[in-house]
Amino acid sequence: MKNIQKGFTLIELMIVVAIIAILAAIAIPAYQDYTIRSQVTEGLSLADGAKTAVAEYYTNRGTMPQAADSNASVGLAAAASIGGSYAQKVQVGQNGVITVTYGGTGTFGKKANKNLSGATLELSPITGAGSIAWSCRKGATTPVAPKYLPSSCR
Repeated sequence: MKNIQKGFTLIELMIVVAIIAILAAIAIPAYQDYTIRSQVTEGLSLADGAKTAVAEYYTNRGTMPQAADSNASVGLAAAASIGGSYAQKVQVGQNGVITVTYGGTGTFGKKANKNLSGATLELSPITGAGSIAWSCRKGATTPVAPKYLPSSCR
């Protein structure tokens, strides 16, 4: 009488492991881009307070702030004190342009991915018909790579 063996052969198991490895090699870079994009979004959330301050400044005075470092003039805390886990600082600049800087070694931005270290994203105000719209643009010094921008900035 023959014994019939049941189960998988070694070759079948090796094929399954190879397929899983190929899928992981594709999924890991896509997941890393996703996590960096979520880190950039944190900076945009931190910039919401600065957007409101610039809008109020414009509503009250009819012009945008003109100083290079305008955080104090629009009623915000110093740029270095506005930050989070990934964003190092949020600064209001000339003509109301808000610059978010990512990464850093100080109090804020320590957890940012190395691909974001020192990268900047600018939000530029567009005025018209009694309202202010905001557009994303590349930072002047080291811009955030386009593939890491959230869909609202593309």
